[in-house]
Amino acid sequence: MTAAPSVPALGELTGFRVGVTAHRRATDFISALERRGAQVVHAPALMISPVDEDTRVVEDTRTLLAHRPEVFVVTTAYGLRRWFEAADAAGLGEELRDAFRAARVLTRGAKARGQVLSLELDDPEVSADERTSSVVDRLLADGVAGTRVAVQLHGLTDELQLERLVAAGAHVDTVAPYRWLSADDGERMPSLIRDVCERRLDVLTFTAAPAVDSLFSTAQETGHYDELVDALRTDVTAAAVGPVCAGPLLEAGVEPLVPERFRLGALVRAVCTHAVEERTAVLPTRYGTLRLMSTGTALDGVFVPLSDAQVAVLRALAASPGAVVSRARLLSAVPGLDTEHALEMVISRLRRALPAPVVETVIKRGYRLSP
Repeated sequence: MTAAPSVPALGELTGFRVGVTAHRRATDFISALERRGAQVVHAPALMISPVDEDTRVVEDTRTLLAHRPEVFVVTTAYGLRRWFEAADAAGLGEELRDAFRAARVLTRGAKARGQVLSLELDDPEVSADERTSSVVDRLLADGVAGTRVAVQLHGLTDELQLERLVAAGAHVDTVAPYRWLSADDGERMPSLIRDVCERRLDVLTFTAAPAVDSLFSTAQETGHYDELVDALRTDVTAAAVGPVCAGPLLEAGVEPLVPERFRLGALVRAVCTHAVEERTAVLPTRYGTLRLMSTGTALDGVFVPLSDAQVAVLRALAASPGAVVSRARLLSAVPGLDTEHALEMVISRLRRALPAPVVETVIKRGYRLSP
């Protein structure tokens, strides 16, 4: 007797489509989402320029060391590591280490602190909420008039915080160990924007504030900015890895999903929880529980991938569970369908795909979900 084929377990993100704008660590991030079942659309917004292409970091380090900073502000672990790699390559590594040991060091978060310690430097002070503004708040409270402050930037200059330090009398030097460059090939970002505007994504993720700016800039250039923001305010959830990343979204009136811990792993978990709790329609039928997601449906734990048109039909029927939905109403609910014959073909394929006769025909009236 032949054994019945096993049914793979549903992942938390099975049936959901997630957009990823990350460039650095994108492979790890996408793998984590796909392991949980997500269908991922990747359009890297920005990439980081190699440090050996940016001689300015070495020049800025020489200037900074000549000024003998009394305070160092470290914003990112990655940036600090890149900075010391460039300094070591230029023969400035030990001098930079000595400068750190002689100064007060503050970091924006735990990861930056860990990088400081890995360089065998003294344990720094850490911001409680991982914001540059909080680090500056602490410095201003202690007084910085006449103090030489060195700030490691993180790809996008936080002009407001630098201005606060200067206004309080600090002498500020900056170094940018990496810069953000466009990573778009000219096609993927506009395609991602169309997916958002057409509500084909459940969640759009961001891991850096400049990526949000890049997305918005591309949308403005293509004439889709208002449409994009409207979709992110209503039907597509924006998810940001932390409050700094969330800043440009909030300025646009978009309330993003932000994990309690500002890490990629926490972002993945937050997206999973949101998809299950907020973006899954659950309906009882005589054949079992029907769960409706954006790329398919699950009936009693068995996932069935569906086309966008088939999902749209199910959503329209699910909006009135047990009630009859007319053909005209279904036609208006499914983009691209303009004849009853086309609708009947979609429903016919939908019925063949489903493991049970969940969609019923009501003669001369329309269709309904099996109660």
